[in-house]
Amino acid sequence: MSRRLLTATMIFTTLAFTSMLSGCGYNTLQQQDEQIKANWSDVVNQYQRRADLIPNLVNTVKGYAQQEKSVLVDVTQARARAGSIQATPALLNDPKAFHKFEQAQGQLTGALSRLLVVSERYPDLKSNQNFLDLQAQLEGTENRITVARHRYINAVAAYNVTIRSFPSNLTAKAMGYTVKPNFSVQNEQQISKPPTVDFGAPAPAPTAAPAQ
Repeated sequence: MSRRLLTATMIFTTLAFTSMLSGCGYNTLQQQDEQIKANWSDVVNQYQRRADLIPNLVNTVKGYAQQEKSVLVDVTQARARAGSIQATPALLNDPKAFHKFEQAQGQLTGALSRLLVVSERYPDLKSNQNFLDLQAQLEGTENRITVARHRYINAVAAYNVTIRSFPSNLTAKAMGYTVKPNFSVQNEQQISKPPTVDFGAPAPAPTAAPAQ
């Protein structure tokens, strides 16, 4: 066989193999899996950014509202629970571990919301520049978390469709790819609203009951 014919045969074989991989969904699965890992890394980074803010926030509030011990303890404990979960890529293939991670982060979100609401009772705290800076950073981080979560949700949704679709489902089964767990969307609208505190608006006065 001449060198030219051998080269042409090798090129044809390579093109045919590449076309086969593309047609069976292998390349798509690889690309989507890598995208999920990248989006997950962003989710974890944003949650870590929030966790790093909490000690300073708790200490600042404690300086003005030591009597709110239960709220401060709740935030600290929720942070510890969330931080105890190793958010490695392996977690993305373990629905139970993923749900535990999601639940822990949700509990921390709730504890932070209660902490910010409590701060409204203390005018000196609300006017403290350090607290205002931390509150602004926290709100910005919650926004970043929301964006990162949505990107992850969309990436996993696309991947899971590929996993279930023919003929890529055959490739997925052969290569050991399985459906990945995703963030629940039942409270996604609530989560997408970061904790906020209106420092300016006074509480509405109670409405008098109508005379009988």
